[in-house]
Amino acid sequence: MAVTLVQVDFPHPGPWGAEMAAALDGLARSIAAEPGFLFKYWTEARALGRAGGVYAFRSRPEAEAYLAMHAERLKGFGYTDIRGLVLDVNEALSRIDGAPVL
Repeated sequence: MAVTLVQVDFPHPGPWGAEMAAALDGLARSIAAEPGFLFKYWTEARALGRAGGVYAFRSRPEAEAYLAMHAERLKGFGYTDIRGLVLDVNEALSRIDGAPVL
């Protein structure tokens, strides 16, 4: 199965860690219900003041639709300088390096 990744990050003043998990539980549950969604790694770079994630989707169109929607949602939350990429996965090389290619 092809997997398409979405990488997003943006300036974030906190909260971090467990506080972030508690504050964003509802958002995480909403993301889990998105069409084509497989999983997300939530990312934090506290020293850089950035947060975001790496998401896996079943298809490029689902990933692109999600990124467009999520960028607008983040803007609605007041975030700026949102960086987002849709990336194809090289499954052969990823398998060699132990990635959970689905």
